[in-house]
Amino acid sequence: MDTAGELKHVWVRKQLQELVATELRPGDALLGERQLEEQFGVSRITVRRAISDLVQDGALVRVKGKGTFVSHGLVRSTLHLASFNEDMRAAGFEPSTRVITAASAVPPDPAAEHLGLATGKEAYQVSRVRLANGAPVSVDESWLPPRLLPGLLEEDLTGSLYRILSASGYPVQHAEQTVEAAAASETAAALLDIEPGAPVLLFRRRSFTGPDDPGTPIEYSTSTYRSDRYQISMRLELG
Repeated sequence: MDTAGELKHVWVRKQLQELVATELRPGDALLGERQLEEQFGVSRITVRRAISDLVQDGALVRVKGKGTFVSHGLVRSTLHLASFNEDMRAAGFEPSTRVITAASAVPPDPAAEHLGLATGKEAYQVSRVRLANGAPVSVDESWLPPRLLPGLLEEDLTGSLYRILSASGYPVQHAEQTVEAAAASETAAALLDIEPGAPVLLFRRRSFTGPDDPGTPIEYSTSTYRSDRYQISMRLELG
């Protein structure tokens, strides 16, 4: 091994990559920095630099107060209108869902405004944790109009909500969506298995059904994605 600091760091990174690929599984803990320092005969700074590179590459994940773990994989998605299940399968992951809330409640103002509800009027609230290969990727909260979907809460909400809407005669035909960087709330952090304040991607979506423009509002949703497990890609062309 070369004695130059940069080459040591590259060598350690390759050793860790091989370890992750051949001996460890997603979710397994990496040895502590002191143990790696002794195992590879390098400085703590060299070990930390190698680990940081692998965290940035998505191969490892740091969990504050717990250690460094092998990543479950980074989901790369193009910006398009699709259900979570379709998105995950297209990226090569097996999706699953855990329902947190499925009830009637008074929605927040943005949701009530989109759905055209009077102040204090209830809507259906569906909150779910979405997983890829068993690892939490996002927390989704959807608000929907009971008037159009009276039997929604009796459906199996662990599957595709968009499929349920389509079967009910109200398919999502277009949507307006924004995405921004945010810090995880305590509630979202607990569900996503990250620290409060950790960086996340926050999506807000206003969905419509029907042939008219803009159509009939059918859903208002917010989705909080782990930024270390979800990446957006897009193709840009000069017009």
